[in-house]
Amino acid sequence: MSVSAFIDYLSLEKKYSPHTVLAYHKDLESFLQFIEKQLECGNSKEVNYAMIRSWIVTLVDQGLNTRSINRKIASLKAYYKFLIKTKQISENPLAKHTSLKTAKTIQVPFSKNEISKVLDALDQDKNFESIRNKTIVELFYATGMRKSELIELKISDLDLTKQTVKIIGKRNKERIVPLLNSTVMSLRDYIDIRSKAEKANQSPFLFISKNGVKVNQSLVYRIINNYFSTVSTKEKKSPHILRHSFATHLLNEGADLNSIKELLGHASLASTQVYTNNSIAELKKVYANSHPRTNNK
Repeated sequence: MSVSAFIDYLSLEKKYSPHTVLAYHKDLESFLQFIEKQLECGNSKEVNYAMIRSWIVTLVDQGLNTRSINRKIASLKAYYKFLIKTKQISENPLAKHTSLKTAKTIQVPFSKNEISKVLDALDQDKNFESIRNKTIVELFYATGMRKSELIELKISDLDLTKQTVKIIGKRNKERIVPLLNSTVMSLRDYIDIRSKAEKANQSPFLFISKNGVKVNQSLVYRIINNYFSTVSTKEKKSPHILRHSFATHLLNEGADLNSIKELLGHASLASTQVYTNNSIAELKKVYANSHPRTNNK
C-alpha cells in the first residue's frame, strides 16, 4: 500500500513527469525484489542501512556505474522520506548515507558546423520521416528543450503566428520559448505533411509516426544519434547534447546566464552554470588565436 501511495504522491503532489515517476517506481521495485529474494524481508518498513548496503554492493557487482547507483539510491531516499512524512516509520535508514563519488565529465557540445551538416542532409529528402526528423533536430537546437518535453509537445502548444512554443517542463512548470523564422517554416512544412499521415488527426501530439502514434524516447534518441554519428566523432550524440549545444552557443554569442536559465526551464542558476565550462573553453580558443603575444603568431 505504501508504494502505491508514494507513486500517487510523486504524481499528484510533487507533479513529477510520467517518465520520472516510472523511473522512481522501477528503482523502488528493484530494491523491494532484492530484499525479498536475497534477504527474506518482505516489509520495506523493516529495512535497515545494512540491507541497503548489500543492495549497493550487488549493484556494483552487476557493473552499474556510480551515477546510475546514486540515482537508484535517490529514489529510495525519496521513498523513505515519504514514509517519515506520513509517519509510517520513525527513523530513516538512509539518514547517514552519502552518495558515491562520481568523476566529473564535461559534456562536449556539437559544433555549429556539425548541426548545419545534419540539417542540410535532412533537407535533401522531402518524405514524412525526413521532414519530421529535421524538425525535431531544429526544434531541439532552437529551443534547448528536453527530450521528454519534445515528446509531450502538442500541436496546441504551438503559436506559429506569434512564433512561440509552450513547453511543459519538470513538475509541470510552464514556459514560453520564442521560435526562429526558420524553425517556424520547418514546423509549417512538417504540420502540412503530418496532416496527410495515417490517423494523424486522432493524435494531439506534435511528433508522431507514419501510423499516427506518438514518438517515444528510444526513437527520438536514435534519430539524433544516427544522424550526428555521420558528422561527429564526439563520444556522446544525444538529444541532451543538442540541449547543451543550444545553451553553450547562446552563451558564446553573449547571452546572459539568467536568460538561458529561463529558456532551459532550470529551477536554479546553479544548474545553468555548468555551461560556462564550454564558454570558457571557447574563450581560451579565441584568445589563443587572437592575442598578439600568442605563439601562433
